Parts: sequence; C-alpha cells; structure tokens
Amino acid sequence: MAIRKKEAWQLVEEQLTKWNVSTKEKKKEEGEKPRPVITISREAGCGGTKIAKMLAERLGMDLMGGKIIQMVAESVEMSEKVVQSLDEKEITKRDDWLNSLFETRHLWPDQYLHHLTKVIGTIGRHGNAIILGRGANFILPEQDTFRVRIMAPYEVKVKNILRTTREEAERYLIKTEADRRAFIRKYFNQDVTDPVHYDLTINMRAITVEGAVEAIIAAFKSWRP
Repeated sequence: MAIRKKEAWQLVEEQLTKWNVSTKEKKKEEGEKPRPVITISREAGCGGTKIAKMLAERLGMDLMGGKIIQMVAESVEMSEKVVQSLDEKEITKRDDWLNSLFETRHLWPDQYLHHLTKVIGTIGRHGNAIILGRGANFILPEQDTFRVRIMAPYEVKVKNILRTTREEAERYLIKTEADRRAFIRKYFNQDVTDPVHYDLTINMRAITVEGAVEAIIAAFKSWRP
C-alpha cells in the first residue's frame, strides 16, 4: 500500500523529535561522531524491505524507506524541516560536502536531486540509520557508509512477487527493475548493478531473510569506516 502524505508527515515528525532528543544527548559528550549509515540497494522480489526492517530492529537503527525519502525530497516544506534538524555547524559541513559532490561527480542539475541529496545528506549527518533505495549509496561518503546490494536469480524473484499470474509478476519485475536502473543512470550516471559500488552483495537464491540479516550484521561489525 502506498504511503499517504499525511502518514509521511507523521513519520517525519516522529523522526525529527527523535533526532532532537539525540542531538541534545550528543552535545553532552564533546567530539562524538555520528554513527555510520547502512544503505540497502535491492532488486525487486528479493525481500529487501523485510531485510531492512529486521536489520533496523536488530541493530537499533532508524529505518528510512525509499518512498518516505522520495516524498520528503519532493516537498520543499518537508525537506527544509528535515534540514533544520541539524545545527548550523553540521549544516555547513553537509553543504560543503554536497557542493563538492555535485562538482566532482557532475551530477544532474535537477531540483529534485538537490532536495534528495539534502535529505539523505542530513540523515547521514545524524547517522545510525538504514536507508532503503533512492541511490543513497551514491550520495553519502563511502568512508561513513556501509553499502549493501540484495539480488536474486530471475525465477526466484518472480516466485516471490505476489501477483495473480506469472505474467503479471513478470511485468511488475521488469518495470520496477527498469525504473530503478533508469533512476540511478539519470541522476548519478552509474550502473546500479555494478558490484564495485557495494561493500557487500548478497544473492538470495538459497538464503533466508534471517540468514541475510545475520550476514549483513557480521560484515557490518567487521567493517571499518
């Protein structure tokens, strides 16, 4: 079911409240750095959303779904409210880095992309979050981001997609995958399937959701930002 704007607002408000409490606690401890972020890129029908939810629960991290991030990025009012959750020093650090990102990677000069990078960049400055989709691994600094890609063979994905017929499931799979590849190609000029963009790639051919979560946790704990 698609997330309605009212529900998105409520989720954003809850997250902002949580960040404000966390920020006050951090100020008590000088020099504390934000905890790393995990980004999850996934093919349709691989259980990526379930993996992200379970991972967030196990690690005590905030889950930022792709649909929520998209809606926030599309709304100037919501985007600005998210940005304002940072103090001036953190905003400056993030903006300096984002300006460098656009200049060095020659990113698409699009208003949506500017808002998207601001929102994801803000989440990155707060840290301790799992970001699902929206090309977050191409936005956040590699040294502070553990980047995961979830994939599976075609037949496994078709089987996992709940539709009335196989033909309908195949149409959904083909369209969704094409849209995601086109999104990354348009805005970041990258191939979303290239494993070089990820620290860990998991093939769900014969692995359960629980097994994938365990593998990610083990790799994340051994990863050194």
